[in-house]
Amino acid sequence: MSDPAVPVDETGMLVRDGGAFVLRRDAGGRYQLQLQRTPVDLVEKRVRVVGTLIASDLVSVEGVAPA
Repeated sequence: MSDPAVPVDETGMLVRDGGAFVLRRDAGGRYQLQLQRTPVDLVEKRVRVVGTLIASDLVSVEGVAPA
């Protein structure tokens, strides 16, 4: 039996890491982001990410917006 998905609502800096996008969290640490759309206009900016934690450091993103 799998654990229920954990909701995520975090702010931080959106950065590129190779071919992936990462949220450097304001609270410390980082999440790798699984995105439906590529938010290139928000890279290197402070954002709010809403989604679901699907692994210890991987978030399935429902939305990204300026914070």
